[in-house]
Amino acid sequence: MSRFIEIVEVGPRDGLQNEKTTLTPAQRVEFIQRLEAAGARRTETVSFVNPARVPQMAGAEEVCAALPADAARSRIGLVLNMRGWDRAVSTGCDEANVVVCASDAFGVRNQGATTAEQMATLAAVAGRRAAEGGPRLSVTFSVAFGCPFEGEVDPARVIDLVREAALLPLDEIALADTIGAADPWGVRRLVEACRAVAQDKRLRLHFHDTRNTGLANAFAGVEAGVDVLDASCGGLGGCPFAPNATGNIGTEDLVYMLERAGFETGYDLPALISTAEWVCGLLGKTPTASVTRAGLFPMPA
Repeated sequence: MSRFIEIVEVGPRDGLQNEKTTLTPAQRVEFIQRLEAAGARRTETVSFVNPARVPQMAGAEEVCAALPADAARSRIGLVLNMRGWDRAVSTGCDEANVVVCASDAFGVRNQGATTAEQMATLAAVAGRRAAEGGPRLSVTFSVAFGCPFEGEVDPARVIDLVREAALLPLDEIALADTIGAADPWGVRRLVEACRAVAQDKRLRLHFHDTRNTGLANAFAGVEAGVDVLDASCGGLGGCPFAPNATGNIGTEDLVYMLERAGFETGYDLPALISTAEWVCGLLGKTPTASVTRAGLFPMPA
């Protein structure tokens, strides 16, 4: 089985945004460089949000300036509004990922806007990019599998959002299980339905392991035909605006599972484990990714 699965490393942004310990921009740059040395080719590096709301993400411009351009790698910046888009353009970020919340309640708490208002922002950003140029553009629909405030999110609502986004000039559409509520059977059904309306847009999946279903959901997504998955080194992560949100699936765990089955990922597993131990040491915590805690298998000679 030689199918390639692209793993987008989100540790430097989603992994760090909810940590009590705030890393300096220089430490975040080193984290990114270690991840790229371990095989990361697409990395979510910064968030162009108000640092007063998410102080862990302060210094986005400084981080971007410290990363030399590399044609073999793509650095992604999170964008919530037109101001964020302008900052992404000014830094020369390779990709901008606009987040749209699939529920109004989460959208108002997380971004101060309803889903419809966020979709209007996405359309405005896509229009600006089409007219003036700029980085590659993707959208992530957060809480696509469940909202901490509204509960179940109707799959039909998510499908309609994907259908609407597919009409815009963007490159990729992601479905995010922000609070780790999904199950693998529901993942498969939603992926299949969204693929039917996504036209030529590539689908990406983003899972949190809050209820210990993250890897099972990733498996279901791969089985349903998705070739792009987010993961976070060390299993770091969480959303500041989602109660009890925990980390993303660990990059090490996802790489181990996929490569054990014969898929290709392009990652160096020992280097990922070393990086997880290093960054968690800075944060003063134990990695939650199981492979880093358990070690390699088979054991090195």
